[in-house]
Amino acid sequence: MDHMIDAEVLDLAHDPASEFRAAVLNGLAQLQKTIPSKFFYDAEGSRLFDHICALPEYYPTRTETGILRASVGAIAAALPPQVVLVEYGSGASVKIRLLLDALDRPAAYIPIDISGGHLRASASVLAFDYPKVAVIPVCADFTRPTALPPALPEGPRVGFFPGSTIGNFHPPDAKRLLRSFHRQLGPQGRLLIGIDLKKDPAVLHAAYNDAAGVTAAFNRNLLVRANRELAASFDLDAFEHLAFWNPAAGRVEMHLRSRIRQTVFVGGRPFRFAAGETIHTENSYKYSVDEFTALGRAAGFATVAAWTDARQLFSVLMLADEG
Repeated sequence: MDHMIDAEVLDLAHDPASEFRAAVLNGLAQLQKTIPSKFFYDAEGSRLFDHICALPEYYPTRTETGILRASVGAIAAALPPQVVLVEYGSGASVKIRLLLDALDRPAAYIPIDISGGHLRASASVLAFDYPKVAVIPVCADFTRPTALPPALPEGPRVGFFPGSTIGNFHPPDAKRLLRSFHRQLGPQGRLLIGIDLKKDPAVLHAAYNDAAGVTAAFNRNLLVRANRELAASFDLDAFEHLAFWNPAAGRVEMHLRSRIRQTVFVGGRPFRFAAGETIHTENSYKYSVDEFTALGRAAGFATVAAWTDARQLFSVLMLADEG
């Protein structure tokens, strides 16, 4: 197959602009104001997240990449030839290269991402670099039921969900998402997933409060996006980044905290903030391998292998049908 990239497949079941508007209006009307973290990733948000991944304090990306580099031979040996790789939330599609280089004649790569421009750019580069692999990008929200493109090459499906993104979901929602992956990948499928492990809270605090302020800019970019797309009136200087470890919930929480008492308008609707009131923008749950294995089992998966770095910061698990 020569240098193939199929037409981008759009999820037409929803309108991203109206979904963002509805989520912001509904979220700001709650007692604990919130904006879902999936809306971080417009073009600027995606760029800022790529920057975060390279920061010295942000260990997950380099640690997971190190685990994949060290273990990719074992991972590839555990998978059959000519797999169809499905990456959920592909972003810059960096880690997938380690798999594509090691696997035995991968038949296709389907990156699924909500950021269409970012997706198209990274998929085009991968299609050029891997001319024997069918690269079929899907612009969609993978947290919703998403059908894979028709007429995929034959081959067992292997899901790839790196970056500890599963930690952004409340455990019941994470279980539902894993069940959705299980259905999509089929009983012969596998899921390779990255999880952030529980660790010293000081390490977590540094990772989510970097000295350069990139994570703060990433967080506040939600307000920039709302101002641009929803005719909102957020004063960026009136909100500060807040991230902390919540030990009772087992998660890092990210918020935008109002510095002053103020009223913000979104599409003409007023939302009042007390000084110190927050918009909850992200959770990042941390697990032990045993805790995540139990969560996967509840979704129909068994953990068949787990790879971890020497410092026990992060783990990459291979899941298979429990039956």
